[in-house]
Amino acid sequence: MSSSLQTGIFPAAFKTAVVKPLLKKTNSDPSVFNNYRPVSNFPFLSKVLEKLVFIQLNEFLLQNNTFRTNQSGFRMNHSTDTALLKMVDDVRCALDSGQISVLVLLDLSAAFDSVDHLILVNRLKSLGLSGTVLKWFDNFLMERNFMVRMDTHFSGVHEINCGVPQGSILGPLLFNIYMLPLGNVIRSHNIGFHSYADDTQLYINMSPDDTRPIEALFNCILDVKLWMANNFLQFNQEKTEILAIGPEAKREKQFLKLQELSLSHSETVRNLGVIFHSKLTFIPHIKQVVKTVFYHLKNLARVRSLLSLAIMEMLMHAFIMSKVDYCNALLAGLPKQTLRTFSFSRTLLHEFSQRPGGGLTSSQF
Repeated sequence: MSSSLQTGIFPAAFKTAVVKPLLKKTNSDPSVFNNYRPVSNFPFLSKVLEKLVFIQLNEFLLQNNTFRTNQSGFRMNHSTDTALLKMVDDVRCALDSGQISVLVLLDLSAAFDSVDHLILVNRLKSLGLSGTVLKWFDNFLMERNFMVRMDTHFSGVHEINCGVPQGSILGPLLFNIYMLPLGNVIRSHNIGFHSYADDTQLYINMSPDDTRPIEALFNCILDVKLWMANNFLQFNQEKTEILAIGPEAKREKQFLKLQELSLSHSETVRNLGVIFHSKLTFIPHIKQVVKTVFYHLKNLARVRSLLSLAIMEMLMHAFIMSKVDYCNALLAGLPKQTLRTFSFSRTLLHEFSQRPGGGLTSSQF
């Protein structure tokens, strides 16, 4: 370990990844290659060495205030909650003042795998890294290999010329560093934004009769596309979505202007796992969460008598509570009528966990 840090050489034996393709979504078509996420598995000692470097690099970045509040991905005390709460608060304030908002969800294809190593090393250099430290990161990125594992079958070994490895300790942090200049591109257009790793949301607030913010948004997206092309990132036009938020009559006034953005329009979009509606009611999201809760409760009720209390609690937290608690701060302040079914599902969860035996009756679902 110490030899690697002193010489600036990352051990060659740690550079070969065993990649296991995982479906991005459980309901995705397994015959489509793009539906898989390549998760790299590395030797244990490789992760120990990366962790040592990660701690020092992260401390250096914190001391120099490298990351602004607009990036929530892979940062301490940040999460998808922080990525969404600021935007939602800004939009709610705009709606209260009679304005409407436009939300654009940028989509990148294979972002982690498209990182250019030379550009990334230059980013690190611009942040103040030099000498043996910079040499270590340059060596860490270069001459990497991978093999694919499917069950008990292995492919041949192939060389990697770009990208940061998914499944590594340093990969996410290095990706955040790579994306740093994108924030400056967006700020130059005075557009609101927040990022979580490779997911970036742009948003504007405006008067229903004012088209200038949409023109600024249009120019911003053009510059974002140009920056991504110059940095070898693949902007996915087809999957980039736009959502106009506000009363329908006010949104209609901007409909034709929004069409000029040539992006996919919808009444609902999924943003970091949360379903957003054009009226910002979160009703579709609540319905989806409640549906998921009932589905898993039905399944657990069938096997409850066969499981210990400890196992049952573990399954409830893994499959149900994680869904109920996810980004639920966004629901604060919603009308009681809107939260009625959500509150009922929590009550049902409590009753289910307290019941000493058996399952729930079908009427309770």
